Amino acid sequence: QVKLAESGGGSVQAGGSLRLSCVAFGYPYNSRCMGWFRQASGKEREGVAAIDRANERTYYGDSVKGRFTISRDNTKATVYLQMNSLKPEDTAMYYCAATPNECDSVPRAARYNFWGQGTQVTVSS
Repeated sequence: QVKLAESGGGSVQAGGSLRLSCVAFGYPYNSRCMGWFRQASGKEREGVAAIDRANERTYYGDSVKGRFTISRDNTKATVYLQMNSLKPEDTAMYYCAATPNECDSVPRAARYNFWGQGTQVTVSS
């Protein structure tokens, strides 16, 4: 079992930056791959980024490539999502997720076993 706790959401103007954090509590080998997903009102959950503990490979959704960076600190059991050049269309609830499996090249929600409660990101124009 892994419990995930996100923080760092908030409101920002377009072009601004935010950094999200997610702390994982529990058996560390249940969180080989940790990812960020987002869900805007009325839309499906979308894979944003993922990082694999075993090889440090990272994966990004097309809409955030070049603007968002995922990283992890295994000593703190924490994964981060640095979000730069934010756009109004980035507005969503952001969720941290974990799976004991390796990451997919495109983050897919169905592959993840454990989920946080989410943190809201709002970008105004």
